[in-house]
Amino acid sequence: MEEKKPSGAMSGDAREKISERLSSLENLYFPRALQSTATDPSQRKSIFLDLLSRDVALFLERYGSQLTGNELNEFDTLKDDYEINWHLKRLRSIMNPTSEELRMRSVTVKNRRRAYLDKLVCDGNYFSEDAMREREPYLHHEYVGKFQDQSGRGMARPGERWSETLIRRSEEAYLVAKIRGEQQRLGVAERDWIGNERMQEEEEEEEEEEEMDSNHSDDTDDAPSDQARKNMESSISAEELQDRLNQFTYMMQQKFLLGEDQEHLDYSKIDNDETLDDHWQREANVDAEEKYFADD
Repeated sequence: MEEKKPSGAMSGDAREKISERLSSLENLYFPRALQSTATDPSQRKSIFLDLLSRDVALFLERYGSQLTGNELNEFDTLKDDYEINWHLKRLRSIMNPTSEELRMRSVTVKNRRRAYLDKLVCDGNYFSEDAMREREPYLHHEYVGKFQDQSGRGMARPGERWSETLIRRSEEAYLVAKIRGEQQRLGVAERDWIGNERMQEEEEEEEEEEEMDSNHSDDTDDAPSDQARKNMESSISAEELQDRLNQFTYMMQQKFLLGEDQEHLDYSKIDNDETLDDHWQREANVDAEEKYFADD
């Protein structure tokens, strides 16, 4: 006969199976006082069983996100407890959200990412030109790099150790190789590959000499040569270069907001960070105040 369990109690078999399965998982959270005694599955299982017997609500708070739907159903006998029932509803809404919950979740995630973006911008490192170039070398080259003097990137910098210069040169060679690889994939002419500036200069010099020889007897000083036009096109003002850098930065920030920086950031931590809600809520209040006074 099946053992009858008292009303408002969880079966010992369910506690055993849940604790057994969770004990095999790695990287679960344990309070610092228990970390030294949670090094192997048998120890972790004992910790889970103990917590399930004395504080189910705390167990759900810490490990509820690791439970399956069937495992969560085992806790329904305890849902008369307000705190336990609150955790069960929250966990089920995450597992099987309604369309409205999905919409609200999407809005919350967007706001949290924008709040985190503001923090990254203030920090000044993640969206620095060097850091962005490291993440997207080809995109940087197309927007900014091909208008810059590439030779200076490999030179020693003031106060830099020789070992640091060598490391930076190695990193630069790696980025150049990535840019070249993308140029080759896209079918860019070899003379326009990054690093082939000298080849291009020599070809340009030969073209200029041939043009001078062919036009030696003609009066064509008023018309710029084809090569002169090319040189003018490849040279842009500091203002134009800054504008292109701003465009590149905007694109990189949009990539972050769209979740395309998984290789560099843990989006799960950002999207679930409730502390970021305070930031965007303050921003929303400021925007509302500014709109109010602007409409007044």
